[in-house]
Amino acid sequence: MKQASEGFGLIEIMLAMTLGLVITLGLTQLFIGAKNTYISQNASAFMQEDARFLLSKMLQEIRMVGMFGCLQTIEDSGRGFSAARQTPIRWNNAKHTLTLVTADVGTTGGKADWVVLSDCESSATAYAGDREPGPGQLKFPIRQITYAYDRRGGEISGLIKNVSAFSVLFGVANTVEDTPVSRYAANPADPRLIRSVRLSLTLSDPAKRVEDQTFTVVAALRNRLG
Repeated sequence: MKQASEGFGLIEIMLAMTLGLVITLGLTQLFIGAKNTYISQNASAFMQEDARFLLSKMLQEIRMVGMFGCLQTIEDSGRGFSAARQTPIRWNNAKHTLTLVTADVGTTGGKADWVVLSDCESSATAYAGDREPGPGQLKFPIRQITYAYDRRGGEISGLIKNVSAFSVLFGVANTVEDTPVSRYAANPADPRLIRSVRLSLTLSDPAKRVEDQTFTVVAALRNRLG
């Protein structure tokens, strides 16, 4: 009686090899897909972090625009303070620069361009540079900040890179007494009509791992510039 042969035949081996190859290819594609997803998500997260850093910084400073102390009437003993106060926020569309004249509460933002000393009752005076308050006075540091968008270099004031677009629009009211925003304009004729600022920032990935992302925020002015 003949004993049955043991082992695998050629066809069985070829089938096993083919099945193993299919599984290997599937796992490879799954790994590549997961890796690409991770890379694109990581690139997107970096873009969002850059946008959050810049826009949160700008929003904080925009909200303090036009707040120069506790009195409306301020005597000017500082170089150029009165002129800067007339237009505390402006956007130059040709040069792509946003200029802010803003209060630096807490003196954490850098060296002040002016300082307003006031007793918050009857007197307030602006001085160039820094100066310590006298008895009964409060000190309000004021800075002039300019954000410049370099279109060729794709960066804003050296703070973030890979910027493909940046724009500013002002929400303005119909009259100085009105509060609601009635329209948006790039350069309102009367700064006292400005009620809010809309910033639009588009970032791109140089490696093209993710599509361009646009971030838009609106900041309401705490001081109506009136």
